[in-house]
Amino acid sequence: MSPRTKGLPGFDPGKLTDALYGLGWSTVKKLPEGVAVRLGRRIADTVWERRGKGVLRLEANLARVVPDASPQRLAELSRAGLRSYMRYWMESFRLPAWSRERIRAGFTPEDIHLLEDGLKSGRGVILALPHMGNYDLAGVWVTTKLNTPFTTVAERLKPESLYDRFVAYREGLGMEVLPHTGGEAFGTLARRLRNGGLVALVADRDLSSSGMEVKFFGEAAKMPVGPAMLAVQTGAMLLPVTLWYDETPIMRGRVHPEIEVPETGTRTEKAAEMTQTLADVFASGIADHPEDWHMLQRLWLADLEPRERPGTPGGATAPGTEQA
Repeated sequence: MSPRTKGLPGFDPGKLTDALYGLGWSTVKKLPEGVAVRLGRRIADTVWERRGKGVLRLEANLARVVPDASPQRLAELSRAGLRSYMRYWMESFRLPAWSRERIRAGFTPEDIHLLEDGLKSGRGVILALPHMGNYDLAGVWVTTKLNTPFTTVAERLKPESLYDRFVAYREGLGMEVLPHTGGEAFGTLARRLRNGGLVALVADRDLSSSGMEVKFFGEAAKMPVGPAMLAVQTGAMLLPVTLWYDETPIMRGRVHPEIEVPETGTRTEKAAEMTQTLADVFASGIADHPEDWHMLQRLWLADLEPRERPGTPGGATAPGTEQA
């Protein structure tokens, strides 16, 4: 937020954010693809050079992924990561204008037969993804190339108009979108799966404060238990997916083998074991393509603990309040 606008009477930063996203969807999608690519890279480099909180947090996260990286290597990775992240946004702004042919050609996943076979089985399928690549592109590829609708969950963004904009965008791509809050999403997802449907969930960062603790790159973190619990309760297949970019306009990805429900244990114990396995698969994919993991927020428990801040009453800040 600019210091010049922070104190203006009636200034609403939420409305400004909403307006900027609206400008992106209305303007960027009209640009030639090459122009959008160059614009995205220029914006990414500018943000990276400013060394803001998001960039520093990304580098701190990448230091766990690549623990032997030098400071120079971490800087290179974070710069590539910002470029990858901005490629996601440029593509997302332009997706509503892409032709069906462009969508079909824009994503090449490995082992897609695992998803196709799962859908044919009638058991229902849960796709669990980390914040890698462009999961919106992967989603619209599924609805277009495989002609398969699916259900997902979206975080309640502020202001409400911004959340509504994201929901309308994803529904326009053929997805059913449920709000993350409200308590009804799990039941709806379970019904979709019991009817043989497809559910896709981004699952490497807990937004509920009730996630399952896992070991992730050797340290404690929390991840959503929803994907595993849905598989335990409905019998649906749980398939991890990782995504990445290369130097071509085509996104790459892989559908990983099913994480099966353990034969013994309580529901909670089974879900905990499956969530840890999911974290291990995510870690393997992220380690292979660290620059395409767009994690600009705190994730590990050690980073979420309250810490002292000069000049604040009591010196503590609430866990997870840092913004990218």
